[in-house]
Amino acid sequence: MLKASEDREEEQEDEGEEELREGGVLFYVNRGGLPVDMETWERMWRHVARIHPNGEALGGRIRGATDLPKIPVPSVPTYQPTATVPQRLEAIQKYIRELQYNHTGTQFFEIKKNRPLTALMDVAKEMTREALPIKCLEAVILGIYLTNNMPGVERFPLSFQSRFAGNHLHHIVLGVHSGGRFGALGISRRKNLMFKPLELRTLMDLVQEFEGAYRGYYHTLRKLRIGQYVSHDPHSVEQIEWKHSILDLEKLTKEELRKELDRHTRDMRLKIGKPAPPSPTKDRRNCSGSPLRGPSSPVRRINQAERRPTGEKNTLEQKSSADMNGYQIRV
Repeated sequence: MLKASEDREEEQEDEGEEELREGGVLFYVNRGGLPVDMETWERMWRHVARIHPNGEALGGRIRGATDLPKIPVPSVPTYQPTATVPQRLEAIQKYIRELQYNHTGTQFFEIKKNRPLTALMDVAKEMTREALPIKCLEAVILGIYLTNNMPGVERFPLSFQSRFAGNHLHHIVLGVHSGGRFGALGISRRKNLMFKPLELRTLMDLVQEFEGAYRGYYHTLRKLRIGQYVSHDPHSVEQIEWKHSILDLEKLTKEELRKELDRHTRDMRLKIGKPAPPSPTKDRRNCSGSPLRGPSSPVRRINQAERRPTGEKNTLEQKSSADMNGYQIRV
């Protein structure tokens, strides 16, 4: 039973859903593309009514209003030729923040982690066109898209599993590395669980920045999942390697963690010199539309043998029932 629970949790994460399933779902994913179909639209409002204080009345007021203010559409950042890498990253983070965090309980853009990079970049383009609020996984894909034209900036996924009040919660940011310094892009309900300036000397320093922020919200950080550098080719058919290293923080000493993060940093640097698979031809690129508007591509699972778990075998813990109060501390 416990093993099945862990397997479901891994499967949900592989599908791009940060759902905490234990008798319920904390948020839904819009799988029908845009514009949102009526079934998904009504389900979103029903979910709002459940998870927000006075949600039913709130939803009624919003849906019945005739004078709602027009929401400004953020502009995709542009840069002066003299803009430095840190300045460009700050501009990208500002744009992500201006899209705002999605509190509706329904993720508008479906992110399938096992899709090729070129398909995920189509989703990112859709995000810039629609300018809807996003969640943390969407922000990672958008961050990759917006930094593709910055060859001196390496990007990698960095995800966290934390424990709070008996519940296990997931969060992900886009780690960045340039000029011998680390930082991060992303979005969260908490301002210190997303952007980190490009100032940190090591991957360990970056992880400790997030760990300290988690402690401030009374979360215990349990696991790290760190991916490999992501290709800068927006037409690449490579899959993002989301979990090159899986680190159990409850089983590693601080020094062991430092060694593992140094090892992972070396692995990432080694990938820079490896040639990427050829991109599709121009005709094939023109034939591949947005995954949100066309039939879905075949599911391709990441080979479990490619993952590099460290530390002792995880001790599985039985999850307690999820608190469906939408205002519990979640990140």
